[in-house]
This record gives sequence, C-alpha cells and structure tokens, in this order.
Amino acid sequence: MAETEARPVPVANRYVPSQPFWDGAREGRLMLQMCLDTGRFQHPPHPLSVYTGSQNVAWRQVSGLGTIYAVTVVRVPGPGLAGRLPLTVATVELAEGVRLIANIIDSPPERVGIGAAVELAWDPLADGTPYPAFRTLAQGAADAQD
Repeated sequence: MAETEARPVPVANRYVPSQPFWDGAREGRLMLQMCLDTGRFQHPPHPLSVYTGSQNVAWRQVSGLGTIYAVTVVRVPGPGLAGRLPLTVATVELAEGVRLIANIIDSPPERVGIGAAVELAWDPLADGTPYPAFRTLAQGAADAQD
C-alpha cells in the first residue's frame, strides 16, 4: 500500500532546463523562466523563448500570488490514497501572467472556487522535495462570515 501513497520524485530533464526550478523549490522560492527580450514569464520551461524564439531566457523568482482559473476535486473510493483525498487540483494564474496546475492544500474543497486568491505553499514529496502547491488567502475571511 505504501507504493500507492508515495508520489514520484522529480528528475531534472536534460533537454529542457528545469534544475533552477527544483533548486529554487529547495530554497522555498518559486522560480520561472523569463524571456529577457519581452519581460514575460513562461511555463513550463523551454530551451528558447516561446515569445521570440531566442535563447535570451533566465530564471527569476515570482511572487507566488495568484487566482484560481479552474478547479476540480478528485475523489477516489477505496484504500490507497487515504489521507490525500479528496484532492483539490487547480489551474492557478499567477500575478506574473503564467498558469500552473497545482494542488490546493489547507483548504476544504467547498471553499475553493474560481477567482479565489491564493498564495504559494509547499507540499513535500516522498523524499522531502518541496513541491509547489497553493492555499487560499480568503480562507480566514470566509470562515469568519459563517
């Protein structure tokens, strides 16, 4: 049963430079590629700018603030993933204009909706590698209104 609960550990890709993303994660920083010609972020990482085709890209830290663009709740009956379900998965649009797919943690699924403000959180993988996740910012305010 332990195999079904462990999430795979990421491996840096030799064709697409992703090591700075994982190095930043270990330091608690969300790092994304930026096209230096346009000043726009891109994700997932590419060897070239998706905007200009140039190699003029660099890794920069982003704020980790965003809003939920789309959301779904994963529910699977039976043993194996107990403790991880239901799992709220969202497409988060960061303040920098990039969308990431990530888990929403520390928030009950019924409190997570499109347009909700979120902040970066870290959800450790089986080996302790910090993996980017998000938590809603409005959680406390929503609870206070009930």
